[in-house]
Amino acid sequence: MGRRSRQRGRTDKLEAPSTDYPSPDGAQVLTLRGALSPKSRQEYAKAADPAHARAAANAEDVRARAIEFLFERLVARWTISDVPTEGAKALLARYRVATRDERSWVTGVLREHCAEWFPDIKVP
Repeated sequence: MGRRSRQRGRTDKLEAPSTDYPSPDGAQVLTLRGALSPKSRQEYAKAADPAHARAAANAEDVRARAIEFLFERLVARWTISDVPTEGAKALLARYRVATRDERSWVTGVLREHCAEWFPDIKVP
């Protein structure tokens, strides 16, 4: 009985490596995970493929959804002016209210990160 309870209490969970990407002006830092599961890769392929999109979706909708999908899966933390934002809901909400320049920077960071860590994934 004691052995089982010790096994349940273990917290030897593996964590994906992460990489910090500071903005050119130093006001922001985006922390991205270095792991993406095979299932997430399949889901991304569907999200990024216009053939799998709904009939009403246009190319810009598909592109936006693909970038949002990667943002949801890869971003662990977004620090803006020394104020960190963490958690999937809070991060996605912050991304959705981001300025055009912030979104452009985030997309560039996602492209750079995926080119290094996931060469099979093409960021639109």
